[in-house]
Amino acid sequence: MRTPCLALAALLLAACSAPATPAPEDAVVPKVTVISGGTIYTGNPDQPTVEAVVIGPDGRIQATVPPTSADWSEDEVTLIDLDGAVMFPGFTDAHVHLLGVGQRELTLNLEGTASIAELLKRLETELQDNAPGSVVYGRGWIETGWPEARMPTAADLDSVSLDHKIILVRADGHAVVVNSATLAAAGITQDTPDPDGGRIERNADGEANGLLIDNAIGLVAPLITVPDIDGLKTALETGAKLYASRGWTGGHNMSVSPDEIPLMAELDAQGRLPIRLYNALDAAGFDIAAGREMETDTITNRAVKVYMDGALGSRGALLIAPYSDRPDTSGLALMEPDDLAAIMARADAAGVQLAIHAIGDLANRRILEAVEAGGYDASHRWRIEHAQIFAVEDLMRASADGLIASMQPSHAIGDLFFAPARLGMDRLAGAYAWKTLLENGTVIAGGSDAPVEVGSPLIEFYAAVARKSLKGESGDGWHPEQALSRQQALALFTSAAAFASFQEDDLGTIEPGKLADFTVFDRDLMTVPEAEILEARAVMTMIGGEIVWRSED
Repeated sequence: MRTPCLALAALLLAACSAPATPAPEDAVVPKVTVISGGTIYTGNPDQPTVEAVVIGPDGRIQATVPPTSADWSEDEVTLIDLDGAVMFPGFTDAHVHLLGVGQRELTLNLEGTASIAELLKRLETELQDNAPGSVVYGRGWIETGWPEARMPTAADLDSVSLDHKIILVRADGHAVVVNSATLAAAGITQDTPDPDGGRIERNADGEANGLLIDNAIGLVAPLITVPDIDGLKTALETGAKLYASRGWTGGHNMSVSPDEIPLMAELDAQGRLPIRLYNALDAAGFDIAAGREMETDTITNRAVKVYMDGALGSRGALLIAPYSDRPDTSGLALMEPDDLAAIMARADAAGVQLAIHAIGDLANRRILEAVEAGGYDASHRWRIEHAQIFAVEDLMRASADGLIASMQPSHAIGDLFFAPARLGMDRLAGAYAWKTLLENGTVIAGGSDAPVEVGSPLIEFYAAVARKSLKGESGDGWHPEQALSRQQALALFTSAAAFASFQEDDLGTIEPGKLADFTVFDRDLMTVPEAEILEARAVMTMIGGEIVWRSED
């Protein structure tokens, strides 16, 4: 048996000390668990790394051991050997749509489609298993980088089938393309007006071209088959298990329907939901958030998600000035200032955290104005989801108003292929301004917005520190000075995510007293060349001291 050094032995003695009243001779005394054998980053600047972590039977960290040369014995503890891997505080995706992640895996997944031609080929394959007249649903296309340099239209989809109703959602969820059969089934004609907060894109002759933006999507929504309860459970479980396998220990789950809440509680009770969830319900679930209803040890329901505008790619983001490449529009307002003021007053009275979707500079300005007019302080921890484009003069206001910026680094490295065309070069000075916001004192919680993006912690970490495309590309308007240090990037997905969910006392760093939520990768994200970050693999995910996923390799 190998003997720990005195410092380690002392910690073990403290962790395993006998109770004042001796236990019966046949009583089973739970061992503590010790994780060691690799680099362990704590996220605590006062002690950035430790040699080992001691976890009690309650799933909380009992002690951390500073760097030493000591070994541990399995006779003394339950030992988990990292075998050279690198452990971090649990990575949390601060903006994910878990149901959508699961559904993406279970339906026609158009992620990575490289052209309209490839889109049509994938669609043709999918239709082979669908009877004529049926509805075919898919998601994940994005036209950035396509050789056709445009979005698909009904005419494109019609070339594959006029006998099916085809509904394909853009990756951002703010636009769909449908075929002529779907337009007819939904009753969309030349005379159909644009709904409030939505836009029907049209050909030169005024006919709908198959593209529906933001609230116009609702015109075809009744045609989409709503999953039954078992289908919803399957999608939620699929999404959660996928996330655990990628190294995420938790997610701030956005736009959650009230119908999902009891299903999540049931899945959690059955051990089928292996990550922590912090739910931001849609407006219909306000009372659930206000009452903190149906929470579990790993599910929290205290936030509400509302929308100010749409997305930049589909020109739905609400801008102060018109789009540079479409001067006829400045985007779409999905919530008017009076309605925003009303829900802020309601949330303030009920103690509900607001998560407010805002991408365009005018949408973000309206949030700042509403917070200032209402006199709301930082204790609310209200969040701007995305916070992508600010007028430069408004960047300081976010910190002064005590707002949290919930941002997704991958949006920058994708959007910046088309953002210069949408915004012009001048407005990019206030776009995806991570560094400036941090320097101003704004808390930034990092997420992915999956299924809009892939939902990989490695892609998000890479994007934050490199601010380059996945191929290492950069270009005019990318503002490399806004890239973050690795320590700053780590905080986005750990300590800042914990703060953004009122969980900083339990999560976010590896310190005694906190929950043992850990993410383990096969290499050191803090030191490897930036391109190698994307080559890393998750090898273990731990929640509350329990391994919920481990690589078989």
